[in-house]
Amino acid sequence: MIPVLGIDPGLAHAGWGIILHDGMRSRYVAHGVIKTDSKSPMTDRLLCLYEELGRVIKEYNPVTAGIETLYFAKNVSSAMPVAEARGALILCMAKHHLTVGEYTPLQIKQAVVGTGRADKHQVQSMVALLLKLKDVPRPDHAADALAAALCHAHSGGLS
Repeated sequence: MIPVLGIDPGLAHAGWGIILHDGMRSRYVAHGVIKTDSKSPMTDRLLCLYEELGRVIKEYNPVTAGIETLYFAKNVSSAMPVAEARGALILCMAKHHLTVGEYTPLQIKQAVVGTGRADKHQVQSMVALLLKLKDVPRPDHAADALAAALCHAHSGGLS
């Protein structure tokens, strides 16, 4: 089985999830959130994301990853810090030689639920069902990261 990393990017909270996938089935391994201090300088927050994701990668040894692309409808100003966080996370994955697939929220919903119009609760419930978890993974950012990993695994990201 191939270890797959999923990332839900964010500056304050970046979700991560690890699954194993064999081409047919996915199995849950771990999930969590990297938190940064809002009072810290931006450079320190980006370094924190980079270093903490590096620790996750070293612990679980994924070979490939799926990350959600940015989506913003109204608040363009909040997209810049998230874009910078996303860049630090992608750089970390590249530094560790992971192949990275990028997926829109619509693509992730389609891959996990079967429809791009699914709401957050439907996606999280399907993540729990597909990974045979007793409960929906918490916090939300970690559940979204597991959804990104499932999307990557089921979208041919392993080939």
